[in-house]
Amino acid sequence: MITIRHLMIHTGGVFDFYSDQNFFKQFVRNRTRTWTPQERVAVATGHKPLVAPGAGWSYSNTGYVLLGLIVEKVTGHSLVQELRGRIFSPLGLRATSAPTTPQIEGRHARGYVIFDKPPAEDVTAVSPSVAWAHGDIVSTAADVVAFYRALLGGRLLRADLPRTMETTVATPYGKDQKYGLGLMTGRLSCGTVWGHDGDFAGYQTTTWNSRDGRRQVVIMVNSSSLSQTAKKQVNRLIESAYCR
Repeated sequence: MITIRHLMIHTGGVFDFYSDQNFFKQFVRNRTRTWTPQERVAVATGHKPLVAPGAGWSYSNTGYVLLGLIVEKVTGHSLVQELRGRIFSPLGLRATSAPTTPQIEGRHARGYVIFDKPPAEDVTAVSPSVAWAHGDIVSTAADVVAFYRALLGGRLLRADLPRTMETTVATPYGKDQKYGLGLMTGRLSCGTVWGHDGDFAGYQTTTWNSRDGRRQVVIMVNSSSLSQTAKKQVNRLIESAYCR
């Protein structure tokens, strides 16, 4: 049986719908189409489970969709309502939102993707429904650090829950990078760090923090098609900004 903990720590064996080539082609062909959570879950369940629950680790965006549906079922509210009421408003994250339309309000960086070959395409206007519950939030670096400072500093959740989130399992990304309940841990030259990274069409964000949230770095890039050279430069920037 797949548990909520399995979904949060990515050991449920649930197929990631983004890995379905037919889904990806449909997404690229019509980037403003609205996808329901149920449609994306159906794409995933059209594939066999990757492993038995608890038998291995594999990152699955589908797991977050299922978690979003669970939140709505348990609370009787939309996921957006819960995000606003439990996180955005209490923490004063005024530049953070979970939009329902492809347009980003206010001033913002435009996002670019190289699909088959250059030049990069402007993909700023993409339906956020394709990332519902696992990446449809628009924010700023200042709000991201405020969120992690509150989370790791014990001001967002009950005191024992951040420590529960830090219960990790190994990942294929190396012995220093492990995954907890919605948190990743890694290692820079100056010590262990906690946070998460993520990307959506045209955008990438990496966030690392000390365990208490007092030392932080956030790097945002408006392209999800970085070359290996560019990725190395971003990693050097993270190392320099956090450790020096």
